[in-house]
Amino acid sequence: MSARVLVVDDILINVKLLEAKLSAEYFDVVSALNGPDALAICERGEADIVLLDVMMPGMNGFEVCRRLKSGPTTAHIPVVMVTALDQPSDRLKGLDAGADDFLTKPLDDTALFARVRSLVRLKSVTDELRNRALASRRLGIADPLAAAASETGLNGKILLIEDRPSACERLSSALSAFHSVEAEADPHQALVKAAEGDYEAVLVSLDLQDHDGLRLCSQLRSLERTRDVPVLMLGEAEDRARILRGLEIGAHDFLVRPVDRNELLARVRTQVRRKRFTEKLRDSVQSSMEMAVMDQLTGLHNRRYLDTRMAALFEESVLRARSLALLVLDVDRFKRVNDSWGHDAGDEVLREFADRVRACTRGIDLVARMGGEEVVVVLPDTTLEAAHAVAERIRERVEAEPFGIHRNTRSISVTVSIGVASRRAGDAYPAEMAKRADDALYRAKESGRNRVIVASAA
Repeated sequence: MSARVLVVDDILINVKLLEAKLSAEYFDVVSALNGPDALAICERGEADIVLLDVMMPGMNGFEVCRRLKSGPTTAHIPVVMVTALDQPSDRLKGLDAGADDFLTKPLDDTALFARVRSLVRLKSVTDELRNRALASRRLGIADPLAAAASETGLNGKILLIEDRPSACERLSSALSAFHSVEAEADPHQALVKAAEGDYEAVLVSLDLQDHDGLRLCSQLRSLERTRDVPVLMLGEAEDRARILRGLEIGAHDFLVRPVDRNELLARVRTQVRRKRFTEKLRDSVQSSMEMAVMDQLTGLHNRRYLDTRMAALFEESVLRARSLALLVLDVDRFKRVNDSWGHDAGDEVLREFADRVRACTRGIDLVARMGGEEVVVVLPDTTLEAAHAVAERIRERVEAEPFGIHRNTRSISVTVSIGVASRRAGDAYPAEMAKRADDALYRAKESGRNRVIVASAA
């Protein structure tokens, strides 16, 4: 897996050494000799992962990391702190700054490459989401990157899979200070619980009795319900080869026993924060997709989606020689509602009208707002007679009960006129069917409103 690795160190020989090692593993390498240059490179989007030295003059590595992780355009970039410092307090300081890992010099090449590949793999998951989320700004959604970058990573829901009571108690006690923790000793039950529990991180002991902890990690990464949940391994110092293997199969991070309490909290917090970051981007993408095809007032599909989807339904109807029907609905005298009761009342009527139309249609039917008070319903596999029945059902539902306005402090009567048409054998385009339904709607209006008029089938 190739990636652009930014090496940041004020000592040129260290930079050249890492460049040589990483280039030999087919990574593209860029370098910076100080913090400001590193920040500029990241802000330009020229790095997939950062290997960051701590001890630099001016702006040290901790400050560089803190700035990267607090910036909306750079918070997603994995940062590995690289330093000669090896005290737990130094490691904790780096993790608190937002670092994704902390490697001690002299670097072990195997561990370095495994960590870089693992973090690059995680970053690739979020890159497409980030690109799509940026489009949300143009649709009026609050900046999704800023919201994601502000996540704290606290109050997570954590599953601990550990069958040694004393270790389980120590770990649970430490995590419970900032998270909600559930412990499970049985690996099989833990897998079921993980799939059903909506956890934000899962800690797996590699030393489970009568069970392969790595296999459990692999299962968690494979199941659809758990593949997006961060997995952290708990292992002994002599488990180095298994830990590296775990990173290769998709585990997100690891802790070596005896587990330092502060490092445990920092690593779990980092993983929870990363998961929430990704989820916020995904939610933003979903929102932007909905805004692109949905009418924001009524929750119905909009004109853009209607035109595309109706064309597809029309073509399918022709290819499969199946019936297709269309209803065009218009709220009667809607202008009077706005003039008499105000536009807020008009909006309330449109929302309730949309709800009543939806209640009378099927999941496969396409219901869209054309604009104003006009709604179109496309009915696949529906004959003209059946479409007439649907239209009458909608008309009766609208007329049956008054519509609440002014937050249900008043109510008014509302009716609807509906034109109905179906696809004819000679129709080349859906617009021909729509024109007949429009003409039928016009006749319904002209003949007194609150009625359904069906276009001729021939």
